[in-house]
Amino acid sequence: MTRFSVNDRPVEYRMDPETPLLWALRDASNLTGTKYGCGTGDCGACTVDIDGEAIRSCLVTIAECEGRFVTTIEGLSRDRSHPVQQAWVAEQVPQCGFCQSGMIMSAAALLRANSNPSDAEVDAAMTGICRCGTYPRIRTAIRLAGRVIRGEERIAAAPPPGIRPEDAARAVPALRPPRGS
Repeated sequence: MTRFSVNDRPVEYRMDPETPLLWALRDASNLTGTKYGCGTGDCGACTVDIDGEAIRSCLVTIAECEGRFVTTIEGLSRDRSHPVQQAWVAEQVPQCGFCQSGMIMSAAALLRANSNPSDAEVDAAMTGICRCGTYPRIRTAIRLAGRVIRGEERIAAAPPPGIRPEDAARAVPALRPPRGS
């Protein structure tokens, strides 16, 4: 049995200790925001935060997580209010969305360590693969989230979860129907 914390909750997995963390999260904990992309650590879709560091969960076993703190995309912010998540929406980063949870977790770890990273630091931290090629928007969103974290800017982005569509249209100008339609 392996014991560690996932999204601030203690967990105990009764699985083979050599099970990749990715599969424990997805199959045993039903935390499916962490995606399986390649299984070799190249794509970054499975990135989670382990003790403050962005780690590819397909490359770490649950035995290696013993006593550690794991945060998945579901635990980053339960209401999607984390500055990186809000910046992702404001800058319209997602297309297919497959890489997004891993990219967001990498960006959150980067900005926690340095809220004003250089382009070289962003490049070094953001090594995941986006098949849709949204890299310029990812960089813009990271810059915006950094400004929010530093208190230099606020984001008027997505409405909070649970809002009715008609209320969202009033709250977010981009969701309003065009005039005359």
